[in-house]
Amino acid sequence: MPNTANDLTSLKTKLLEIQHLRDASALLSWDQETYMPSGGGQARADQIALLQTLAHDKFVSSDIETLLAPHIDPTTGLAHDETTALDDASKALLRETWRDFSRAKKLPSEFVTRLERECSLAQQVWAEARQENNFAKFLPKLQTIIELKHEEVGYLGYKDSPYNTLLDTYEPGATVAQLKPLFTTLREGLVSLLDQIQQAPTPPDNRILYQAYDNDHQMEFGKEVLTKMGYDFTRGRLDVSAHPFTTSFHPTDVRVTTRVFENDFQSCLFSCIHEGGHGLYEQGLSSEHHGTPLGEALSLGIHESQSRLWENSVGRSRAFWEHFFPVLKERFPDQLNSVTVDTFYSAINTVKPSLIRVEADEVTYNLHVMVRFEIELDVIEKRVSVKDLPELWRTKMKEYLGVVPEKESEGVLQDVHWSFGAFGYFPTYTLGNLYAAMLFKKAGEDLPSLNSDIAQGNLIPLKEWLNDRIHRHGRHYTSEKLIKNATGQTLSAEPFLQSLRTKMEEVYGITLTNS
Repeated sequence: MPNTANDLTSLKTKLLEIQHLRDASALLSWDQETYMPSGGGQARADQIALLQTLAHDKFVSSDIETLLAPHIDPTTGLAHDETTALDDASKALLRETWRDFSRAKKLPSEFVTRLERECSLAQQVWAEARQENNFAKFLPKLQTIIELKHEEVGYLGYKDSPYNTLLDTYEPGATVAQLKPLFTTLREGLVSLLDQIQQAPTPPDNRILYQAYDNDHQMEFGKEVLTKMGYDFTRGRLDVSAHPFTTSFHPTDVRVTTRVFENDFQSCLFSCIHEGGHGLYEQGLSSEHHGTPLGEALSLGIHESQSRLWENSVGRSRAFWEHFFPVLKERFPDQLNSVTVDTFYSAINTVKPSLIRVEADEVTYNLHVMVRFEIELDVIEKRVSVKDLPELWRTKMKEYLGVVPEKESEGVLQDVHWSFGAFGYFPTYTLGNLYAAMLFKKAGEDLPSLNSDIAQGNLIPLKEWLNDRIHRHGRHYTSEKLIKNATGQTLSAEPFLQSLRTKMEEVYGITLTNS
């Protein structure tokens, strides 16, 4: 039997080589979304497709299988008897590497090349179609992407629903059967909450958020908040993109983007905080394990828990603005000189059904997600035609939120996800909200001074708590196990709903019931 320690070292070395290719591809994708000239789309698609294909081919090669074979059966993933002597981290590395390997092995290189090229091109077409408010322009590319997703499921296989296979890419272990009852409970709670809020006699006035706020000053304030959160600008940067996102090439190079509008103060700041939460997760991963599953974020639901915790549990809290509102007033004295912190706090927590997911309030946000989840499920299970998506979108928005987009750029074209093939991604946003509420509640129990720390602008204790409970573990545990370890609880919608009731009672001055 080959030496175990040496074998794992060789495996880690090979995985790191593959990760370098993926990081190079990610850098090209980041550039595509930020600084690449608009005419570079075709060449960039070819470049990204080549790098992703090379990474795929190296990963599914006989080299990886040879390195796995002394420890696990490459076909079944079952560990050999000798492997039981390994420490837990090594077992987790083998388990997660085999999971990725067995999945990737089923995808032909030719298919990976086609998928990467089409997704890269589709992102360019989506951006143009969104700007032109023209779904018909994006339709052929979207049809191609969906056909490729069906082809992918064909290679990978599925149990119960083809959507489960795509969902498993982003939230390992999650299923339609698990999500439907969870989302039903959440939707019923949110609809009841929204109905009660809309009957409040004196809703907040949030017009102060839509004055003219200088773009540069908004960016400066966003950067100041990111710095207070502990985002390390020697290992990251902040840029502008059409759709805010976070990209990581290594814990020492993690980049976030935002978007800024002069007459919408919330967009830039809360995108900065949201993406900053993602960025802190990536900066908090282990550099030692970079390239292996132990140096990767666990799932998109866990990733989203970090961004939503910072954006909503912290960034929309009263304590946060006790510190940051005076700083904000100094930057925008003309707009905010006569505004109190109470008025501002209520304004940023105003509940009003709207069209755009990324700008939705806490109460209505998950209803946006459910619209997308249900549409995706219908598409992948072949119950609807792709050409009918704009009308289906309008119907569901009317049913769930009572608003109907007049422009496709505010409806079916508003999100970038489908252009890069991310079907199965949207449910992780809601899972992230639920995880975030659980984690923030537990952080408050473990850190008795958390609220006063936030009110003093000291956000580092919370960052360090998250570093310890979430970030440093990578993919060592399943999502279920990680959350149970961190909070002592299993996934539930109730902590999230309760946190909303508490906040909205304060903001709206009403008593809310659970019914």
